[in-house]
Amino acid sequence: MTNISVYVVVNLTINDADEYRVYEKGFFPLLKKHNGTFITFDDSPEVLEGPKPLPGRAIIFSFPSEEDANNWWNDVDYQELSKHRRAGTNATIQLIKGLPPRE
Repeated sequence: MTNISVYVVVNLTINDADEYRVYEKGFFPLLKKHNGTFITFDDSPEVLEGPKPLPGRAIIFSFPSEEDANNWWNDVDYQELSKHRRAGTNATIQLIKGLPPRE
């Protein structure tokens, strides 16, 4: 089986900045631990068509494989840290599989 990149797309509204800051501080070491790469964020994403997602921040990061993404999501330390995100935001989080490499 070929590993394909997996992208995580997050839309969130920050309701409690202090809780979210705790999450942000711990997020990047756990992302790196699981081979994740932060791509970008935007606090004012522009909707070109269709219904607006949650107002607020859009975030994109990636993993080199679905296994890495699942290991990150299921990491006990990440799940403990994510309690702060859940307490401080409303969020939708999508896992999007990329295309396999061309041979």
